[in-house]
Amino acid sequence: MTVVLAIDQGTSGTKAIVVDGAGRTLTIAEAELHPRYGEGGLVEQDPAALLASVLDTGRRAVADAGRPIDVVALANQGETVLAWDPRTGAPLSDAVVWQDRRAESVCAELGEHAETIAARTGLVLDPYFSAPKMAWLRRHVTTEGVVTTVDTWLLHHLTGEFVTDAATASRSLLLDIDRADWDRELIDLFGLGDERLPRIVACDEVIGTTRAFGGEVPVAGLVVDQQAALLAEGCLDAGQAKCTFGTGAFLLANTGTTAVRSTSGLTSSVAWRAAGATPYCVDGQVYTAASAVRWIRDLGFIRTASDLDAAAAKESDGTLCVPALAGLAAPWWRPDATATFTGMTLSTGPGHLVRAVLEGIAAQVATLCDLVASDLGAPLTRLRADGGLTRSATLMQAQADLAQMPVDVYPSAHATPLGAAALARLALDPHLTLREAVGQWQPSAVYEPVWSAERAAQFRSTWTAVAETTVRKGDLT
Repeated sequence: MTVVLAIDQGTSGTKAIVVDGAGRTLTIAEAELHPRYGEGGLVEQDPAALLASVLDTGRRAVADAGRPIDVVALANQGETVLAWDPRTGAPLSDAVVWQDRRAESVCAELGEHAETIAARTGLVLDPYFSAPKMAWLRRHVTTEGVVTTVDTWLLHHLTGEFVTDAATASRSLLLDIDRADWDRELIDLFGLGDERLPRIVACDEVIGTTRAFGGEVPVAGLVVDQQAALLAEGCLDAGQAKCTFGTGAFLLANTGTTAVRSTSGLTSSVAWRAAGATPYCVDGQVYTAASAVRWIRDLGFIRTASDLDAAAAKESDGTLCVPALAGLAAPWWRPDATATFTGMTLSTGPGHLVRAVLEGIAAQVATLCDLVASDLGAPLTRLRADGGLTRSATLMQAQADLAQMPVDVYPSAHATPLGAAALARLALDPHLTLREAVGQWQPSAVYEPVWSAERAAQFRSTWTAVAETTVRKGDLT
């Protein structure tokens, strides 16, 4: 029975779990991380802190499990990049986080190529993705060493290898999505023609070994975080969708073996490359979910995220919020959009504002559900949900009401590392099927819509009008 150490290196923290052969979580170790926010859209992380968190949580989880592990898996935060020395592994820059907007100038320069880039990559030309940030680092920070996504750097420290997985590579704007391989013309277009890029590997491929967590064990199960959660939640067939409510909210839907070119402002990526197949997914992003909750916490409306349900008013009393604290993603793709509250009166209290923020997050996700349905050619019938904010019954009920579909809450807070663990098991046991590696699960809670379709439509129509006003304000500045 394969025992897996699965590490989820994320934006706000790193989590390591040890999972036994039956898929049971034996131990968990976590470390909090603190991205730096600054003017001009700066969002950075200390690479030393990232690496230390991986080693520390992994070693604590293994020690607490009290049994040897067979393999190490790593899920990563996707589009975060840094420059580093491939000889020593030393970082040459801070890590530029996926939320960072400083590469907007790079995207503006390439605006005339946006359609070509979208056709080849399935993505939108936006600083959210890796290549603009890589180009920005080369222009403004250093020309030394290599510049890659964080997973490549971490895996180099663990194994000495220079690799990235197919799902992570598909988030770069440098990958031909149909071939799932680097596109030389795109690399040149971003001014990265002289760069050494990592080898693209399958998510269930053993890439090397590590002694970082005790005895020498193989490293496999490499995948970007959101696709790992899609896998863990069993979205293995076309049309199945999940939303992770973390720092942001990320809705992904399996599209099978077809890399759909979205006509509604969403993006397409490799879901995973495993078991000899490369399925794809379409996805949409809400930039601020838990980060919006932290914002209202810092303003003093709540003490902790666990206070959300107690603090939220039973009704919003007409108050609406577009929580675009880091801009709006699909379908607007407006990094300059800002947050808006409207409908307030002298009777508006903190509880109304808390509810309005939660309903604003849910309204954005409901919009993404409609866009996914448009690209799939069929409506979604259920939404699977994971992430820390699923503990808020207020948010989950608002999600069911506004999307007008049941929401099934994943029973574990560890969907991302569990998805990576499934891929690692697959790597060590080729006789397993992907479905067997993932296993079965039952939701910890199911939220059915209680709002009528008419009420939901009216709310969303009003909310969308406010969001469009927010975007138009950006046009005037």
